[in-house]
Amino acid sequence: MDWQAANIRNRIQLLALFILGAILAGVAELPLGGWLQIPILSVIWWQLNKLIRQPIKTYFTASMFFGLGYFMFGLWWIYISLHDIGGMHWMLSAAAVFLLSSGMALFFSAASLSIWAFKDSRAPGILLAASWVLIEWLRCWLFTGFPWMGLAESQVNGPFGPVAPYLGGLACTFLAVWGSWQIYIFKRHPRVSGASLICVLLLMPTLSLWHFTKPQGTPLTVELIQGNFSQSLIFNPNGIFKQIQFYDQAMKSSHADLVVSPETAFSWPDMNLPTGLLSSLQDFSNKTQSTLLFGIIGRHSNPADGREFSNRAMGLSANRQPYQYDKSHLVPFGEFIPPGFHWFVKAFNVPLSDFSRGPQDQAFFAINRAEQDPIYAAITICYEDVFGSELASRLRRSSEPANLMINITNLAWFGASQAPNQQLRLSQLRSLETGLPALRATNTGITAVLDYDGKILAQLPKFTQGTLNTKVQAYSGKTPYVVWGNTPILSISCLLLILGFIRQKRI
Repeated sequence: MDWQAANIRNRIQLLALFILGAILAGVAELPLGGWLQIPILSVIWWQLNKLIRQPIKTYFTASMFFGLGYFMFGLWWIYISLHDIGGMHWMLSAAAVFLLSSGMALFFSAASLSIWAFKDSRAPGILLAASWVLIEWLRCWLFTGFPWMGLAESQVNGPFGPVAPYLGGLACTFLAVWGSWQIYIFKRHPRVSGASLICVLLLMPTLSLWHFTKPQGTPLTVELIQGNFSQSLIFNPNGIFKQIQFYDQAMKSSHADLVVSPETAFSWPDMNLPTGLLSSLQDFSNKTQSTLLFGIIGRHSNPADGREFSNRAMGLSANRQPYQYDKSHLVPFGEFIPPGFHWFVKAFNVPLSDFSRGPQDQAFFAINRAEQDPIYAAITICYEDVFGSELASRLRRSSEPANLMINITNLAWFGASQAPNQQLRLSQLRSLETGLPALRATNTGITAVLDYDGKILAQLPKFTQGTLNTKVQAYSGKTPYVVWGNTPILSISCLLLILGFIRQKRI
């Protein structure tokens, strides 16, 4: 009967790891989520460390359960877009969430394998952190990338956020994993682990003393418009026309230097918009000297990739040609259909687009002000602000100096879930990494203004219709992360793992 008892113990352990993963994802939503995740991770390492003498298959399966709990809790809102809005059968919707979560859990399992692989090493914690960095980097670009729900964005409310301007979000991930391991081994090595963790924690506030960007010019008055239109309303002509009227009137009622409406505020291609709409907005800009930015469906007369439409941000400035930014990093299944998956998209009862992809080197948006130098804004649309390295690359390579970031988005697809809060934290991390303030104009929330250090200066409540009127200070300069990108932290992680493997062979 010993085998039955062992089988029961194994199942309980897998369930415990699943629950711990879900708790790890859940505490990220709390005000001190970045702090709370670290001791929870140490409990997970304690559970996994019980299995380091087991076969690799057993260990890998256990770590999969931890990742599965984490991602299923953190990404359940995808079910809302598939079932509640898309009309997909609940079983297929649930299966899609499970498969995506399983795919993401594979990355966490691969990173956790370093505990098993380096079980005889003197420094398994630092090798675990290095492995986690490389796996998270891989998750950023494999199959176009899906780095959502990383450990880094929680550090905007945690101890290791100050390292982001220097080495980026992956360095936050490194320190979070390393710090959790120090807590795990504290009982065995209290002096070494305690002293090293305290030293690093004391270093973090010191890093915040240096600022690599500085204020430029006088603050800019801004108005961010949140329409709060349900996604189902957008899929019928009357609903679309009602939305267009609202944003048209709201922008023309503003007196701010910059007025921003969310992604697909005008959710028709420009040739289908009410006659004279865009020209009347241009006349308003000419008359008031206000700069307008809004989401629209762009159309290409002769597309190179055969796709006629794009997800576009359009900017109108006084007496200037309209500005256009076409979304470059598209959402799989939502904005482009991967080969072989048209059957999956047909299961939706809503129209989805196979958009054209915009180039990555598009110009920044110039915001003119009387008797002052123009402010240049780096535009991102929704999902794009998840990819910190891509944004840093744009800032680094551009001939224009970025002074501000603007993200327009529509998260009505995901209902009353934690998705808006998750993306807000990602935007906060982008401001930390780049040292630039950010504006977020959303349809249902969270519309917000972020300072250069990621702090929230002002925001609107979710699921309310209104405008956020405030000021934002533009900044100039580049952080070390913008200059160097992920190269330093990836190089450090690779070097640590190479040394770890060399030492492992000598044992």
